[in-house]
Amino acid sequence: MDVTIMVVEDEPLQLESLSGFLAKQGYRVLKAPIPEQALSLARANTIDLVLSDFRMPGMNGVELLGALKELNPSIQVIIMTAFGTIESATEAMKTGAVDYISKPVDLCRLRMVIGHVVERQQLERENRVLRQQLTERFNFDGIVSESTEMNRVLNIAGRVADSNATVLITGETGTGKELIAKALHYSGARREQPFLAVNCAALPENLLESELFGHEKGAFTGAERQRKGRFELVGNGTLFIDEVGEIPLALQVKLLRVLQERSYDRIGSSSPLRSNARIVAATNRNLEEMVRDGTFRQDLFYRLNVVSIRIPPLRERRTDIPPLVEGFLLRFAEENGKRIAGISREAMDALMKYDYPGNVRELENIVQQSVVLCRGETVKLDDLPARVAEPPVPAAGWHPEPTRLVERVEAFEQAQITEAMRQAGYVQTRAAERLGITERHLRYKLKKYGMK
Repeated sequence: MDVTIMVVEDEPLQLESLSGFLAKQGYRVLKAPIPEQALSLARANTIDLVLSDFRMPGMNGVELLGALKELNPSIQVIIMTAFGTIESATEAMKTGAVDYISKPVDLCRLRMVIGHVVERQQLERENRVLRQQLTERFNFDGIVSESTEMNRVLNIAGRVADSNATVLITGETGTGKELIAKALHYSGARREQPFLAVNCAALPENLLESELFGHEKGAFTGAERQRKGRFELVGNGTLFIDEVGEIPLALQVKLLRVLQERSYDRIGSSSPLRSNARIVAATNRNLEEMVRDGTFRQDLFYRLNVVSIRIPPLRERRTDIPPLVEGFLLRFAEENGKRIAGISREAMDALMKYDYPGNVRELENIVQQSVVLCRGETVKLDDLPARVAEPPVPAAGWHPEPTRLVERVEAFEQAQITEAMRQAGYVQTRAAERLGITERHLRYKLKKYGMK
């Protein structure tokens, strides 16, 4: 048990008795017969918990507690004393003691109190680590953005992260809408609050309403107990409503009420509840067309579309493919216990030419499959799925055997740009240098030929 406890007690027999008992429980124990030595030990060691007497020469337990907290605010202190008055207990707790034990010390109670304190400390430590991991994983720095298109997305998202504005994220399936939603949350002012998601396409109407707003016991058949909805559970955090275009019209009215009035009712209740959640919605459907068709409320669309972020499909930001592949290779090689040094030129060229109807999610799946099938340290063309490894169907406007002079010139230009991009690792600045043109001119050519 990697927990250090310091016992501060001026009575030698009591000091040895308590220290021995705690050592038998598996704790690392430091002993201090006087407060001054306790402070010296606290400066030189990492201490999780202090068990201190209240009455000691020179400095009492509450004064020692204050001095320890100045050294390290995370140190937890339990005060013990034979003079167990309400006044001294209140003073100790106000100063920051985690608990208070009367002497003679009941060892069973002491073991229980220390166990609870240590368990709470470990839980708080794990939560801090988890929050840090979530922040590192989902903040904007962790999102691949080599392309101009994704940099534009992240620029908008970064500017609204700290605001309370409702955000509507649009894009094809697999482009990373939820990843952007999480980055908005964990990079913003609500990062310490919950992030909850609900997928509107995954639930039938009656269950979706209960999932969002909750229900009272007996509100409908099968409602055997009260249930809190996502709006209530998320509190002051962020509620991510995915596939918002799938919400039925009747339920759209209730969602509109939350956005307009910040209030809602559980199913079966007439007592309104308040919501302070930040709403981030996402869809792969064209909501404006749905408004024209009458399948999505216009007023709800405007409420959701305060800030709009469109995530481009992967085929429109091909310069993001190499760094994405590199990241996926490292991850899946580690997960599968394989040593993967990289990917062959032929395999990367095939990945660059593929159109990814499933976007980043499909690329992730392709790389995972390739790592699993790879027999050496380099992913090769035959490790890729057949749909990727086979020569792609020529795109519209591309003529394999151009006949007119202008077509031949364009074909040559495209070939030169493709080779320069490959040699430059698909970094546009380097490719432009190789071609002897400006990066702006290169971007124009890439857009002209649909080579993003």
